[in-house]
Formats: sequence, C-alpha cells, structure tokens
Amino acid sequence: MRLIVGLGNPDPEYQWTPHNLGFMAVDELANRSGIRVSRPEAKALVGRGKLGGEEIILAKPQTYMNLSGISVRELLAKYELQPADLLVIYDERDLPWSMIRIGERGSPGTHNGAKSVTSSVGTQDFPRLRLGCGPDHPVRDVAEYVLKPLKKAELEVAAEMVAEAGDAVELLLQQGIAAAMNKYNRRNSGPDATAKDADGE
Repeated sequence: MRLIVGLGNPDPEYQWTPHNLGFMAVDELANRSGIRVSRPEAKALVGRGKLGGEEIILAKPQTYMNLSGISVRELLAKYELQPADLLVIYDERDLPWSMIRIGERGSPGTHNGAKSVTSSVGTQDFPRLRLGCGPDHPVRDVAEYVLKPLKKAELEVAAEMVAEAGDAVELLLQQGIAAAMNKYNRRNSGPDATAKDADGE
C-alpha cells in the first residue's frame, strides 16, 4: 500500500494557484482511479482504491500548507506505513513550468509544506514528486506569486504537467521509483537540473 499526499491549501480562493499543484495532481489520480477523495480523516480528505495494480490512499491535508506534516504523520500511523511508503506531491518554484522531478529523498528546500512533512515524519527519506512553477521573470514576493490565481495559459500548462505527473505516478506504482525517475527526470532535465539534483532529489 502507498500513501500519496498532495500538498495545498483548502480554501476555494487557493484552488487554482501554483501552491495547489499538489492538490491538482491528487485530483488527476483520483479521476484515473475512480477514487473519491472526500472522507475526512487525520486532518485530511482521503480516498482509497487501486491504481497501477497497487492499493493506494490519496490524501489532501486540510491543515493549510505550513502544517501539512501533522496530517501526513497521522495518516502514516493510522495505516501503519513507513516514510518509504509515502509519495508527497508539491509545487516547486525552483523548477520551470512543465518540468517534473521525482526523488527518493532530499532536502525540502524552501517549500514550507515539504519542511512540515520532513519535520513531522522525522526524516528526509521519503519519495516526492515536484511540479515546476518557477516564474520566468524576477518576482519581489515569492509567497504572493505562488498564491496568485493562474491565468488561462498557465492553467493549460498546469493541466498538461499534472497529466504527465499522473503518468509518472502510474509508472512508479507499476515498475518502481527508479523506472519513473529514469524516464521522467531525464525527459525534463538539462545540464543545470542534473547538477542541481545530484543529491538524489
């Protein structure tokens, strides 16, 4: 069994912002698997079913981004799972739009939701899938940028990236994380990305 958690903020005004790409990815997986992510559980909305031949739990923490780890920790305990059984999906402003990166472990970087998960589960050794949302121009307030509603063109790019993330998760479930990393990280990598992710992230 694998626990797949998308990070985001629950209020409607945040639904179509870069910071909610993790929620969008979970919705994509829910649509593919026919799972309803609607049951309140461990401070999250949860659904259970199968995808890629594996039993999965899909979850969207309702704690707000900065406290996401509280929900993740409770879900791991409830289902008697280890951090290695986790897959956390979240936005990454240090990657350009349309790029996805899969990692087995690594630093949470500047992402407050990933920091919360790392702190709450007590380790950086859990799989994650990061969805690029980096601005193509300098921004003065990064927090404002990731919480600003997406424009139509950006929503189209987001939809394509989330669909690719769904493909990547299905491959991960079917063939393992190494196969997914090999296919999707290479597809999205340039020399800079390869150097940046040398730590396995």
